Amino acid sequence: MRKLLSTLIIGSTLAFSFAAVNANPSMPPFYADVMKMTPEGKLGQVIKQEKIITPVKGAQAWKIAYISSDVAGRATISTGLVVAPVGQAPKEGRPVLAWAHGTTGTAQNCGPSQVTNPVVPLNQYFLVGGNSWTDYGIPNLEEFIKEGYVIVATDYQGLGGGGKHQYAVAGSNGRDLINSARAAISMKDTGAGKRTIFYGWSQGGGATIAAASLGDYLKKKGAVTDDLQVLGFVAMAPDDAGVMIQNATKDQASADKAINGLIQLFSDNVFNFSHFTMTMWGTQAAYPNLKLSDLFTDQGSKVIDQVLLNKCMHVTSDTFNYTYGNQFKTLLRDKPVNTMPWVKALIDGSVLPVKPVAPVVIYWGTKDTAVPPIMHELYQKQMCAMGGNIERIQLPGEQTHFSTPGLSAPMYLTWVKDRLAGKPLPNGCPKS
Repeated sequence: MRKLLSTLIIGSTLAFSFAAVNANPSMPPFYADVMKMTPEGKLGQVIKQEKIITPVKGAQAWKIAYISSDVAGRATISTGLVVAPVGQAPKEGRPVLAWAHGTTGTAQNCGPSQVTNPVVPLNQYFLVGGNSWTDYGIPNLEEFIKEGYVIVATDYQGLGGGGKHQYAVAGSNGRDLINSARAAISMKDTGAGKRTIFYGWSQGGGATIAAASLGDYLKKKGAVTDDLQVLGFVAMAPDDAGVMIQNATKDQASADKAINGLIQLFSDNVFNFSHFTMTMWGTQAAYPNLKLSDLFTDQGSKVIDQVLLNKCMHVTSDTFNYTYGNQFKTLLRDKPVNTMPWVKALIDGSVLPVKPVAPVVIYWGTKDTAVPPIMHELYQKQMCAMGGNIERIQLPGEQTHFSTPGLSAPMYLTWVKDRLAGKPLPNGCPKS
């Protein structure tokens, strides 16, 4: 009887939902204007900017929109923030730190640059000091400004610049990260030089290690800024779905096993399941030949599409929890179909199996349940075999996914200073 009542409640809730107007969220004027623009120009070209205030002492800041491209080579528009010290820059130009944020959602209003006061140190939703419905801000911002660095923080495409966000498609997110650095360097008021370090967390950690293997993209001529001097990559709890299923294309049984394995891995609770739905929705956005109905029921596909077009991460999770409770798996098909194209897309959109262009350091916690540490463990093994310099640093204590940025901040502040100073770096790959 209880199960029947639950089914009736869910059915009536969904009926009301689909009767409602399926409108995209309203946008602040800067982003509403950008969404009307076409992605025409050089990679990294700033097509709109607006100076904004920041409480960070000695800093000046701008919102920007710039040209990027996705994993398929399609031109896109990304938005974000640029922060620079005030005053005269040194002759060689200021170093650039390009930040890639963690999961905020998939709707147009989920870009961190859109919050009321975005140019602040990282502020996390889950932590006691969090003061917003989303994560926003830039880690080590105050320290980096004091050191004389320029910081640029991309929102990624689809989070304020139009188009569907390719969530967790690291190949697209990594290109947005690279082009954000090109954009910041092109802005004369920043005083930026070409020495660049990329850093990111979670989804942004995946974007960071993806950017590390995009050597050909970095070398491409004709961008608004060419020849970046890339010195390193800092990745906090990076995701890499592709390395988990790299051998899954050999036959149909392997593809089926890989997709079912990912479903199982992210179905332990509704929060992680929300990440899974977003990943598949973002993958379908990058590879339009795929259909959500290959993995989800017809009704589930409609629900997911409506929710993800309109809501950010934590609200998405709350919606699935409210509507389905512990029955969220009913959104899934009993048996996924067309799994081989999905596997190929997940691999193609992930980190390329190419030696990184500069050293990579990864920080992680043993209690991370949002991004399984096996992902970056396999990444390290893969890239070290190719001759990369990849170090994984386990944070002290039992750290979660969400405590990783704060605890690792003083560690990679020193790492960044050492790379900019040209200090030698021992190879971080396991000696075994």
